[in-house]
Amino acid sequence: MFIQILGSAAGGGFPQWNCNCVNCAGLRNGTLRAHARTQSSIAISENGEDWILCNASPDIRAQLESFPKLQPGRGPRDTAIKAIILLDSQIDHTTGLLTLREGCPHEVWCTEMVHQDLSTGFPLFKMLEHWNGGLHWNPIPLEGTFSIPACPNLRITPIPLRSSAPPYSPHRNDPHPGDNIGLLIEDQQSGGTLFYAPGLGQVSPELLATMRRADCLLVDGTLWRDDEMRVREVGTKLGSEMGHLHQSGPGGMIEVLDGMSTSRKILIHINNTNPILDEDSPERAELGEHGIEVAFDGMSIEL
Repeated sequence: MFIQILGSAAGGGFPQWNCNCVNCAGLRNGTLRAHARTQSSIAISENGEDWILCNASPDIRAQLESFPKLQPGRGPRDTAIKAIILLDSQIDHTTGLLTLREGCPHEVWCTEMVHQDLSTGFPLFKMLEHWNGGLHWNPIPLEGTFSIPACPNLRITPIPLRSSAPPYSPHRNDPHPGDNIGLLIEDQQSGGTLFYAPGLGQVSPELLATMRRADCLLVDGTLWRDDEMRVREVGTKLGSEMGHLHQSGPGGMIEVLDGMSTSRKILIHINNTNPILDEDSPERAELGEHGIEVAFDGMSIEL
């Protein structure tokens, strides 16, 4: 299985266009040793030719330009994107569908709850009907496994995660299973297994058991500490209120990952305020001591 990190940042990217936190300011003025990042998205493939896009970032055009295997090369108009999986209905994971309108129709896989949100509060499915048939919805079941015809040897298990629907969702204050999912993806030829969850707020014993099955964990790295937005003076919400598990301290992601024998542990969906973006920071060094990597745009993984 081939995995390409197209974007590794949380919503807003890094640097964020309206943010002057120490990280964003430092990257702009050259005093911070760090790399710019676009908003979170990955692509997976079983053969390196036919690809499944996982989430459609607002930065999708730049991401496609940065990865030649997804660029047109087989005809006057074409793409190697054979399907799109949406893990939730958040703006930073779905707005890229608008940029992909010239390539419609697209095969889109998502849960019933995500489809509802994208047909009502943020009606992308209805809007894109006007471009060559728009988006063809393939329901993701919340139990069992599924596969996608373009990559039949990738067996995908959806994992419902605790999270809130976006502010525009009709059930924003009434959470349902399927608002947010993770994916356990197994290559039945190579045996390699990926667990992908860019939005992860709580880790239950059942989820721990699922994560232990993976050779590679690509998981939520949004915030270093739960009150990071307040400490950085850029917001008031806690990470736990936004559905993101912090990395440091008791019960944090570092502690969770320390309990895994997985060969690779990688953080993705990193917020612009997170000190791990500073490659010289003690927080980045601490991750290294625990054998935890930080995803970057253009990172390639093979399982």
